[in-house]
Amino acid sequence: MAAPSTTRNALPRWAETLRQKYLAGEASTFVLYRNVFDNFLVGDTLHNLQSFLVAELFKDTKKHVVEVSLERGIRSLSGLPGLVTHGDDAPELLAALHTLETQMRTEQSTAVIVPYADALLPAGDPSFMAQQDRQIYLAFHRWSLDKSLTTGDNITILVTESLNAINPGLLSNPKVAAIEIPMPDLALRHKVIAFLAPKLSAQQVSLFSERTGGLRTVQLASIMASSEGHGLSEPQRRALILQLLQGSADAEQRATTLATITAGMTPAEITKLIEPEKTLPVGDANEEVLKVIHARKREMIEKECAGLIEFIEPKHGLASVGGHENIKHELLAIAKNLKAGETTLTPMGLLAVGPMGSGKTFVIKAFLKEAGLSAVALKNFRSKWVGSTEANLERVLATVKAMGPIAVIIDEGDRSFGSGGGEGGDDGTSSRVIARLKEFMAETENRGQVLFVMLTNRPDKLDSDIKRPGRLDRKIPFFYCDSAAERAQVLQAVLSRYGETCVASTEELLMLCETLLGYSNADLEALALLAVELARNQASPLNATVLSAAAQDFMPPQERDMIEFMELLAVSETSRRSMLPKRYRDMALADIQSNLIAAKRRALAR
Repeated sequence: MAAPSTTRNALPRWAETLRQKYLAGEASTFVLYRNVFDNFLVGDTLHNLQSFLVAELFKDTKKHVVEVSLERGIRSLSGLPGLVTHGDDAPELLAALHTLETQMRTEQSTAVIVPYADALLPAGDPSFMAQQDRQIYLAFHRWSLDKSLTTGDNITILVTESLNAINPGLLSNPKVAAIEIPMPDLALRHKVIAFLAPKLSAQQVSLFSERTGGLRTVQLASIMASSEGHGLSEPQRRALILQLLQGSADAEQRATTLATITAGMTPAEITKLIEPEKTLPVGDANEEVLKVIHARKREMIEKECAGLIEFIEPKHGLASVGGHENIKHELLAIAKNLKAGETTLTPMGLLAVGPMGSGKTFVIKAFLKEAGLSAVALKNFRSKWVGSTEANLERVLATVKAMGPIAVIIDEGDRSFGSGGGEGGDDGTSSRVIARLKEFMAETENRGQVLFVMLTNRPDKLDSDIKRPGRLDRKIPFFYCDSAAERAQVLQAVLSRYGETCVASTEELLMLCETLLGYSNADLEALALLAVELARNQASPLNATVLSAAAQDFMPPQERDMIEFMELLAVSETSRRSMLPKRYRDMALADIQSNLIAAKRRALAR
């Protein structure tokens, strides 16, 4: 492949990698995977992948470019006029492949592009394929090894979103090279946004580039570009937004910017997003624009990831957490390192362990708020997926990686990563999914970019290798409050979060909390809300009398044996003694293990 019509600097990195591998004779068959349905900016043109290959990469380097697909058969994209077959007849397609092979041997300099290659060459054992499918597979396998073809300036490009969907026999071929097309990084997003929205200032382009991590170029275009015959044009959107902002400060400038980033939205959607009555803080002119971008980014990513992730947006920081002083100290230090970009001091992952109701979920969310981390919850990956499971997972992981720095939350981790394998009858899908997640969690380049946080009250059910350093480095143990003072802090924090004013004195709260030994944080929250309900029903202030009445009425769960077992599990898992309560801090390891065995026997005896 000679030098393309565009300069090397104008080529995406993956395309330059393909070019260099081809020129070095490393391979003549390439599998392009991952972000294959995106657009690619070259000069002042946005191409889809096939258009990029034909118009930019192969324009001046190949005499003929041909598409081979299950849907449309074989058709010429440039050169080779008349070589067309239909894709609904496998024998005809196979015959056309042989004709194409003859053409490649005689005229040479042919590029073959196979979109949706996983449909034509699906994963599976060739011995179990239908005869025609096996013959098609063998044709491509033979092409990659045939020197008379590979030395004739011919190249084959297989395109698939998931590498796992391609026949593994083809991928293991030493003359086949797989090249990942990554999600757009910060520099590329900056370039694309500047191209799509030339009216934005340099400062806005930089800011929006930072806040759009995880979006593809095609998605950026759907947010930033002017309408091209569909929906409201940019001037129409500006007029609508200006009408909504009429009478507010900087309406003209705000309308211009908002019109730039609301492409593809209906008038109703624009009206819902724009808040004319909102007064912007001084010096915060981009806040409403970032809100719009965030809303659209969230919608696009959740839709693209097929319900496998859910955005988490914590409302409270660690200042709203009552008790847990040792844990808050540890998490504040981690948050400080994350904010400062201290990658070396940032753990790969956190494991929050402790009995139910000890505040794991709330404290972790408060930590995310404190660290300024975007966060998503990983959902449903142990459901009975078939077929596209691995492809969906790869899409999620690629998106998460592009969104970094980000936290990935896995609640009830013992159910997702518990030992004993996955659901029965899924042909090993669950095992492969979990193995891939473990591999991703251990990738060192993710340190400081993707923080995994797993929560569980049964860490004994987790595979040992998921808890090892390099995946979940820091184990954070959670316990019920040890003292009346801590319980009082939790009650006050709960009431403060709900905007309720407690008129009971500190002494009265401490006296009440002395009677609440063994209450979990969840129990204390339920008691506090019951007291609020009683106060409203009695039209009374929230005083010590109302709190005492609520305490007498409330009945916490009675599972002492299981709670003791879960607490000892948390003790045995912790990575630092300084995070343990006093009653466990100086306990010998041998005593911890013997007590744990006895507690397990009592808890699971029922």
